[in-house]
Amino acid sequence: MFTGDNNIQNIRQLIKELKTYVEMQKEYTKLELTEKITVLLSTLILAIVLILSGLMVLFYLSFSFACLLSPYVGGLPVSYAIIAGIVLLFVVVVIIFRKKFIINPIANFLANLFLK
Repeated sequence: MFTGDNNIQNIRQLIKELKTYVEMQKEYTKLELTEKITVLLSTLILAIVLILSGLMVLFYLSFSFACLLSPYVGGLPVSYAIIAGIVLLFVVVVIIFRKKFIINPIANFLANLFLK
């Protein structure tokens, strides 16, 4: 069955094509991985920039609110304590709902990114 010159050439050609296919799959995997890492890093950098910007805005707004609130509650120390209580309440809510607000969205993003 495989004794003819034509069959041996066909097998050599098949092996050559298989090697080419494997090399192309390797290159495709590299490109795919590079694309996904780029999307992941750009999303991470954007999230860090947005979080830092949001923290700065929250910082200045809390001081403004404390100054605005001070005449009504008896001074700056009391208004700072009220603001600290509000921030502490926010932190507790985030900790309680961390799975819903933080973990699940990150897991879904990564699953969609790498399994798509």
